[in-house]
Amino acid sequence: MFGCLRRLGCLVILIIIAAVWYWYARVEPSRHAGATATGAAPRGWEPLSQPNAERGRRAVESLGQRSGPVFANLTASEAASYIFLAASKQQLPPSAQTISSAIIGDRMYVRANVALNEIGAKRLLGSLGGLFSERDTVTLGGTMTVIRPGLGQFLVREVKIGNLEVPSLIVPRLVAEIRRGVVPPGVAQNGFPMPLPEYISDIRIADGRITIYKNAP
Repeated sequence: MFGCLRRLGCLVILIIIAAVWYWYARVEPSRHAGATATGAAPRGWEPLSQPNAERGRRAVESLGQRSGPVFANLTASEAASYIFLAASKQQLPPSAQTISSAIIGDRMYVRANVALNEIGAKRLLGSLGGLFSERDTVTLGGTMTVIRPGLGQFLVREVKIGNLEVPSLIVPRLVAEIRRGVVPPGVAQNGFPMPLPEYISDIRIADGRITIYKNAP
């Protein structure tokens, strides 16, 4: 009888542990979706598009004019569309659907619904990979930096699959699976290369926008 009770007790504990994991990995993040570390609400997700990529390209190229502005402000969608659809020659997986971007705090986020086997997610996550279906939403969050004249990078600081945050040690390996094409020297293991005009000197993310600066004359 006591052995049975002990077995039932273990079963209850396992059920509680599973329920707690589900709450924090699936339910709790959705309650706080849209909140930043400081409690501020994001400005919303915008779809990536070729028109936004063109607007981003024009804003960047306007800085190259002798009498042009010294900086340009881009929305998350304009910047992400320029990076992933224009400047970098389609770095996202071919299966990517419903691609969108947002600025939350001092980071830019890009998310898309992708086939997980295309980015090696299940293999890299080991036993956790069995928790996911064939497709899920993958979210990349990070900052942007200028490495040298003509080259910048989108430096991925965090990755989520669904509402589960990928362990930081796996992030560079997952980014390497997602990146396509030749990676220029100087780009970090967790970075996506961003070809830039040589007159771009700095990129900053704040107040819901991305500001690109040109070299001082």
